[in-house]
Amino acid sequence: MKAEEFNKILEERIQKIKAVLAAKAEEYASNGDRLYNFKEAGRKLGVTPEKALQGIKVKHDVSVDDLIRWAEISPDKLTEEIINEKIGDSINYLILLEVLLKERIKKD
Repeated sequence: MKAEEFNKILEERIQKIKAVLAAKAEEYASNGDRLYNFKEAGRKLGVTPEKALQGIKVKHDVSVDDLIRWAEISPDKLTEEIINEKIGDSINYLILLEVLLKERIKKD
């Protein structure tokens, strides 16, 4: 893949990340805390917010695993829409984990 095409995909991904995380902030943030759902899930489960996020993220990891498997055995199942959604979800959860971890080190 040429650099120009790669950079185009990268820019599109960055814009999608910003759009999705901004939209989800309105949906999931409570009391102004963008990480509220992970903290509350952790409290309910008796685990850290990071562990709660990890548990929720597993679903997205399985979806990415499916994409990889489909590429090998059923490439006709792959569409740009499904690739964008599944890869985007996984990236967004890693960003949320990064924020949780950085918030933790600032508290400690």
